[in-house]
Amino acid sequence: MEILAEEGAMHRDLHNQKQGRLVVVEGIDGAGKSSVLRVLEASCLAHDRPCVVSHEPTNGPWGRKLRESARTGRLPLDEELSLFQKDRAEHVGAIIQPAINKGSVVLLDRYYFSNAAYQGARGADPESILVANERFAPQPDLVLLLDLDPKQGRSRIHGRGDVPDDFEALDALERVRQIFLNIRRPYFRRIDASRPQDDVSNEALALFEPLLG
Repeated sequence: MEILAEEGAMHRDLHNQKQGRLVVVEGIDGAGKSSVLRVLEASCLAHDRPCVVSHEPTNGPWGRKLRESARTGRLPLDEELSLFQKDRAEHVGAIIQPAINKGSVVLLDRYYFSNAAYQGARGADPESILVANERFAPQPDLVLLLDLDPKQGRSRIHGRGDVPDDFEALDALERVRQIFLNIRRPYFRRIDASRPQDDVSNEALALFEPLLG
C-alpha cells in the first residue's frame, strides 16, 4: 500500500509539472513589465519548463490597427473594445490555448485586465469587460500587477527616450491605476513597482516559481 501511495504521489507530481500555466504581467507603461517578463522567462529555462512569451495587442491585423491608433488618435470606445476582443480571440486560438494544452508556461505582457482598466477609464464598465472576456479567454493562474504612480511611469518613459502614446495620458492613467487596484480576482497579486528593479523581480519570482512545480 505504501508503494502504491508513493507511486500515486509521483504521478501527481509529474502531472503538475507538465501542466500548462498562464501568467500575466500588468501595469501602466513604465512599470517594468518587460524586465519582469525576462526574469520569469529565465526562471522557466532554469526549471526546464517550456515557455511562450507573448503580448497584447498582438502583431496580428487587429492588434496592428490598435497600435496604430495609439500613435494617430484613439478610436471610438466601442470600436476599440471590438478590436481588442477580435485580437484576443485570435491570440487565444492561435497561441495561448495551444501552448497551455502542450504544457507550456505562457507569459503575457498585458491581457484583458488592461482592457478593463484602459477602456474602463474611458467610461466602459470594467467588470463587464472582465466577464465578457472570461467567456472565451482562459483565466490566468497568476496576474502580477506592477503598481506605479503614473507620474513616475511617465518619468521612466521619458528617461528611456520614448514619448507616451495616446493610451498613456496622465489624467487617464490615474483612473487606469485605480481600476487595476479595484480588480478582484483570486489570482491577482499587487507588486509595488516604485522600488528598485531587483526588488520587484525578486518578489515576482517568489510568487511565480511555486507554479513551476
